Parts: sequence; C-alpha cells; structure tokens
Amino acid sequence: MTYADSITALSDPRRRTIFEGLREKGKSVAEIAKDQPVSRPAISQHLKVLSDAGLVDVKPLGTKRIYTINPDGLLPLRAYLDSFWDETLAAFRDHVKSNQKDT
Repeated sequence: MTYADSITALSDPRRRTIFEGLREKGKSVAEIAKDQPVSRPAISQHLKVLSDAGLVDVKPLGTKRIYTINPDGLLPLRAYLDSFWDETLAAFRDHVKSNQKDT
C-alpha cells in the first residue's frame, strides 16, 4: 500500500473514528456499530476501505470477524510525513552551516 491509500482511507471522519476505536483492542462489526450512528453494513463498507488500504486486519473468530489495526499499515504514511521533517532538518542544518561560514 502507499501513503496515498492511507490518506484517502483516513480522509473520511467516520473511518478515522472507526480506526481510532480499534486502537486498544480488536472488535467485531457489531461492537464497532454499537458506538456509531450508522448501520452495520455501512460499518462493513468503511472497514473494507480501511482493510484495502492495509490499515486494518481481519481475523475470523467463530461466526464473527475481528478487526484490528495493522501495525505496519501506517508505515508508508509515516515515512511520507517523516520525509518532510527530514527535509526541514536538512534545510536547517544547511542554513546553520552557511551562517557559520559568514562569522
């Protein structure tokens, strides 16, 4: 998956809420839906988008499917965001070096 897949999946407020709700433990669609003002089918559609983006994993447990955060799912997004920080730090380093030459 790419960072763009993560950004697209998490751009929807409902999906972000669902994703954040999985932070502490895995949940079934029914558990997720009880805290949301939308239907179970709508929750399932949101989970499919999150799953397709690599952000959540699903595991069958009896008749239920348990959704959990995929710990590696955010790596492409994190690398993308970190690249901005790396560029900023490099620019700052270059700025400091150029000012040291002037003194």
